[in-house]
Amino acid sequence: MFPDSSRRDRWVAYIHDLQDEICAAVEETDGLARFREDRWQRAEGTGGGGKTRVIAGGKVFEKGGVNTSVVFGAVTDTMRKALHMEGHTWFACGLSLVLHPLNPFVPTVHANWRYFEIYTEDGQLSDSWFGGGCDLTPYYLFEEDARHFHRMLKAAMDSFGAGLYAQYKKECDRYFVNKHRGDECRGIGGVFYEHLRPADDADWERLFAFQQANGNQFIPAYIPIAAKRKDTAWLPEHKYWQEIRRGRYVEFNLVHDRGTLFGLKTDGRTESILMSLPPTVRFEYDHRPAPGSPEEQLLTVCRHPVDWV
Repeated sequence: MFPDSSRRDRWVAYIHDLQDEICAAVEETDGLARFREDRWQRAEGTGGGGKTRVIAGGKVFEKGGVNTSVVFGAVTDTMRKALHMEGHTWFACGLSLVLHPLNPFVPTVHANWRYFEIYTEDGQLSDSWFGGGCDLTPYYLFEEDARHFHRMLKAAMDSFGAGLYAQYKKECDRYFVNKHRGDECRGIGGVFYEHLRPADDADWERLFAFQQANGNQFIPAYIPIAAKRKDTAWLPEHKYWQEIRRGRYVEFNLVHDRGTLFGLKTDGRTESILMSLPPTVRFEYDHRPAPGSPEEQLLTVCRHPVDWV
């Protein structure tokens, strides 16, 4: 069904190793909860499966998941129409994570790194690309945390091109937006890139190294922030605001997110796809934070993205 698998095998091995490393770092930071792993296979008539790892009820992380999937199948009419995907068969492999902390002063974080291949009816590779990104969703703004997060993402990209961080930071600010909320970003962004197509074998190696650099930077970019803020005292009103903003997170994932759409349109595992949703949210009618409050400060930067570096 597929041509030479050496590239795919290297990518699969990398994301499984990264999954282990990130889960270990998250468990160490939490100090209580441990990941539960579910290994699953896709339904009959499709191919592949994955490892869903979920953490819940921790001292730091209220709910989270670090998932890998290695899946393939036929390009269906539904996929052609909804995803604008052409070809006969497809392969996709990636790691996707979301961590929702208990403490409102610790930010939610999301990341995804993926690789796709498309094949013709006679099994020839017709297209391939990498995609990914990482973004931060705080509930209370600490500018030093925002600068640290963005500087770490920039450092991972700089050796591959001086302008890449600025380009992909703008892509992130454009993508993670609730357009129905007046172009309100769900957080303070990060980087986001899609359809990085290799021009030749050497370019594939470069893009593979680029993906590794970004994936490897997740732990130093996020874990120090969580460790710094996890013991900050908080009150019910802080949790209330966190749940309001979590509602915006849900709105984006269910209305706009292409990854959610891809998973549902390709008969993906629903439990793994919707793992990204937070455990508790609020949808209050026309909620507006008090003028001059920390909550309004956060909302302002969500409506007007900042150049943190």
